[in-house]
Amino acid sequence: MTLDDTTADVWLPIPVDEIEGLPEPGASGLNYRFWDGGPDFPADPARCAFYVVPYMKGSEIAVRPLSGMTSVRAVQTLSAGIDHVTPGLGLLRPGVELCNAKGVHEASTAELTLALILASLRGIPGFVRGQDAEEWRAGFYPALADKSVLIVGYGSIGAAIEDRLAPFECARVVRVARSARTTERGPVLPLSELPALLPQADVVVLSTPLTPETHHLADTAFLARMKDGALLVNVARGPVVDTAALLKEVENGRIRAALDVTDPEPLPPGHPLWHAPGVLVSPHVGGSTSAFMPRATRLIAAQLTRFAAGERLANVVLTT
Repeated sequence: MTLDDTTADVWLPIPVDEIEGLPEPGASGLNYRFWDGGPDFPADPARCAFYVVPYMKGSEIAVRPLSGMTSVRAVQTLSAGIDHVTPGLGLLRPGVELCNAKGVHEASTAELTLALILASLRGIPGFVRGQDAEEWRAGFYPALADKSVLIVGYGSIGAAIEDRLAPFECARVVRVARSARTTERGPVLPLSELPALLPQADVVVLSTPLTPETHHLADTAFLARMKDGALLVNVARGPVVDTAALLKEVENGRIRAALDVTDPEPLPPGHPLWHAPGVLVSPHVGGSTSAFMPRATRLIAAQLTRFAAGERLANVVLTT
């Protein structure tokens, strides 16, 4: 990829003065334009060569300028998933590279995953309610130690989750992904083996991308195979879980759930998930921490340095 024009626009959702290490404007052939999803575009979309998608602004905003980006060569998300951009990929000319934010969210999402597991097992939500009511809710609670954990979706985030599980003396960690492979920690099993693996897991963590294959992956049959008392943790995307099927299982008390993502999202007032027994909900904050900005800006600077130099971009997940 080389710049074949005198200058080209780069649309950034973060102000330029907050990103260290960017190629010098002008000399690099790049002009930086700030757009965080507001109603007005910062310049003619047809001049944009590199588009960094606004973070956590939804698919409508992410896709809005794509039809006018007739010269764009790369689209960079700041999220691990690309499902909010894929509806607009048909608007782009052939050859545009779509890059995800691998390396940005692993630490934060893995931290939250462990927090949700521990909070759910150890009864933290009940302790908070007990404190509000001035009730001393003593007793025995489940521990993560000696539990079997199944990670469904073993990419960089799944691996980061396993890294943080290591000190907790889990009896077993089982890894599942779209296709089988071997890692330093052990084998990664294919999705086809889930029916046999689910009944053995005390904790099932969903960290898979949202694709046609994983939409409603956790459906009625999936949830029915989970063992009684098991915990489902979703840090992937809301539609990976069939909400209606999950509600049936948690309302009868057979399993529990900890959800950083929901379907619908945001979860509206009055939705039964808010008060379903054994369900802990966090508002899609897996990546929204103090760790996000330094990692996101490093990624943007590194990608644009490669782009300006005509080098291959990192994190390319597909080419239109």
